[in-house]
Amino acid sequence: MRNESLVLNKKSWDEVAPRFFGRNPLPEYGPLAPQEEDLNLLGDVAGMKVLDIGCGSGHSLQYMDARDAAELWGIDLSKTQIETAKELLKESKAPVHLFESPMEENPGLPLAYFDIVYSIYALGWTADLRKTITNVHDYLKPGGIFIFSWEHPLHSRASLVGEELHFNKSYHEEGAYDHEAWHAPAIMQQYKVSTYINTLIEGGFDIEKVIEEVSLTEKDEERHANRWYSFEKAKMMPTTLIIKSRKKSNRVST
Repeated sequence: MRNESLVLNKKSWDEVAPRFFGRNPLPEYGPLAPQEEDLNLLGDVAGMKVLDIGCGSGHSLQYMDARDAAELWGIDLSKTQIETAKELLKESKAPVHLFESPMEENPGLPLAYFDIVYSIYALGWTADLRKTITNVHDYLKPGGIFIFSWEHPLHSRASLVGEELHFNKSYHEEGAYDHEAWHAPAIMQQYKVSTYINTLIEGGFDIEKVIEEVSLTEKDEERHANRWYSFEKAKMMPTTLIIKSRKKSNRVST
């Protein structure tokens, strides 16, 4: 099932990549979510070696370059996305290393090397959450930080009908599913908030911040009118889950 998901998702992303060019990159963490300027989760990235899991079109790495990161590394399942990112980043100040690969596999990334690993709206595409978290742990230096954002697990479980939220699927149901808003054959993974947190803890991370707030400015309302992440729905439930964690100095086996 894992290999089938990866093959299907790669094909899907290669086809739809142009539609997501520059969609919600850093400093954004997701639609109708607070931005890095509000949260300051990354801190000063100058001189840092950074790795983007699911780097997409490369715009988040471009943001890191503008903030003087020392090295820009990225991994993405899609050949189209990697080619786009290479073109976008060809004049970056920092050296760039991009890999076309599933996040569940290490395509040759150095271990215990990165100061920051992050993933913006990509982690829910993993076919093996535990393996991906293990890889992230291996890539980071002791004390390095891992930040990810993804659609909040509640968001796709409820629909806004008039002024009421109607739940259409159990929050407790986890695993592979076809996302209602994704208009191409693909398989994402549904996990509870506790599953993300516990997998990080079991993988050798300390949780530093869990964020479920929304941003409901006039600009946000205009950008997301009549979309999957609607302004009205965001008034009642979070769109995005953001978690900041840090690799322990010494991993404890469980």
